[in-house]
Amino acid sequence: MPASRPRKAAAKASTPVVVVSEELRAPVNTGIELCYQTFGNPEDDPLLLVMGLGGPMTWWDPQLCKLLASKGFFVIRFDNRDTGHSGRDRGRVTRTMLVRAFSGSLRSAPYTLTDMADDAFGLLDHLGIDRANVMGVSMGGMIVQSMAIAQPDRVASVVSIMSTTGRRTVGWQDPRVLPALIAPRQRDREAYVERSLRFWKMIGSPAYPTEEDFTREKAGDTFDRGISSSGILRQMLAILTQPNRTRALAGLKMPAAVIHGTADRMVHVSGGRATASAIPGAELLIIEGMGHDLPAALYDTVADVVRRTADR
Repeated sequence: MPASRPRKAAAKASTPVVVVSEELRAPVNTGIELCYQTFGNPEDDPLLLVMGLGGPMTWWDPQLCKLLASKGFFVIRFDNRDTGHSGRDRGRVTRTMLVRAFSGSLRSAPYTLTDMADDAFGLLDHLGIDRANVMGVSMGGMIVQSMAIAQPDRVASVVSIMSTTGRRTVGWQDPRVLPALIAPRQRDREAYVERSLRFWKMIGSPAYPTEEDFTREKAGDTFDRGISSSGILRQMLAILTQPNRTRALAGLKMPAAVIHGTADRMVHVSGGRATASAIPGAELLIIEGMGHDLPAALYDTVADVVRRTADR
């Protein structure tokens, strides 16, 4: 496999103008087409950003994407299958099935996290990128871990944020979160926005509160990009039926870092600790008061970790 592209020096005090592409589409799997967007110079280090459950690529704040690009990365963000402007999968998932999967009595799903990892590799293929740095949050962290396990020669470095290994005894969820996750989705935009406000207050970072106007705008944009209730259920089932990756993670040799917050109600901080413990040489950054979001106040911290990990 060809070596990764030469690393560029980190940006100096004067941040250059970052080139942002239009939203583009890439056929990556049978019947699946991903919507994606890039930031920065294609000659810089490729950095693939993988979002979590039900989150479109716009949840990767352009401010963070431009900051990462200024540090010498060619940043790629995309809508996962069943999200935003990307293609929809098939397969009916009921809430009864989710409850069974949550209890461990159901182990099959319309697609798996490995399938979603294959989607991400398909996007890299479309862009002509042989090897990339990868960063994922929550479900996205599970996907980038799966990428590193499946094709380690194509993953230059891994940053897993507020995620877990798939082992059921770590990374558990606050019992108050599941009912909110599986509640029927609102078809009305304003109702969706109000529900999102309540949900992000539940799982957000108490030490780094986000302005309500920002959350409203983010929720409205998410609704406008297209909400697939069935798609979110399919993604949830992929998460609930994921394998325990602990043993496979122990075989990874690329640089890795794990970021997790002490106030995470969606994925308990034990999931981050277990991930870092499983990957040899992984850096672990535990942030006091961080919940299950990426507050703007932490963008510099995240960008520094990504650059530091890639440079290892």
